[in-house]
Amino acid sequence: MPGSIDHHHSRHYLLQHGETSTHCHLLLQGYLCWLDPGSRDGRIISIHVPGDVPDLHTIHDGRLDYDLVSVGPAVVASVPHDVFRDLCGVSSSLARALLLMMLGDAAGSRNWIVNLGSRDALERVAHLLCEIAMRLRAVGLAKDLRIPSPFTPSDVAGACSISAMHANRTIGELRRSNLLQWHARMITITDWNGLVHLAGFNPAYLRLPADATIAPAEAVVMPTLDGPPLAPRLR
Repeated sequence: MPGSIDHHHSRHYLLQHGETSTHCHLLLQGYLCWLDPGSRDGRIISIHVPGDVPDLHTIHDGRLDYDLVSVGPAVVASVPHDVFRDLCGVSSSLARALLLMMLGDAAGSRNWIVNLGSRDALERVAHLLCEIAMRLRAVGLAKDLRIPSPFTPSDVAGACSISAMHANRTIGELRRSNLLQWHARMITITDWNGLVHLAGFNPAYLRLPADATIAPAEAVVMPTLDGPPLAPRLR
């Protein structure tokens, strides 16, 4: 597809509230998120992984209500809306696939609301990590339940609607419960079943292929990784 591929540093604003978009952004590496521009605490509306097109809906309405921002370094392909429109015009299968992607985003947003409205802080963070792990596996990443992590306590706080201090304590509790190891740039889930049980996580809403399922045998305890713990990164 015609377009451009760009490397972005952390906290780069690809799109901002009030703009009118003319391109969609296909995430190739790293993470993107939608940020609420009206929140003073950096509230995150959704997190996106490689393979996602978080602004696919702008093909139909380019007006933007939120900011699209990189979480850590990211590589992103920018593709004009007209390319997607032309491809949909000649391929009903592609048009249906793009529609299913948008429906998947909508399902994820509904679950995001449930996560914030009906779970406590510990369950929210656990659920967020379960979701990210499953979505990464669907695109061939995190096979050994190791998740590259540019996330800070402030990012976790913004995604789970808690304070950064509370997020840091919650992560510490998950570590002490031997559900995961979280070091500066890597999260290792050491007890997948335990994390799923704590979160009440059911991946059906993600509409992922069957081979993205995580087998209990994969969730083995990994040796401690070198590097500083998350706490010193609190800000």
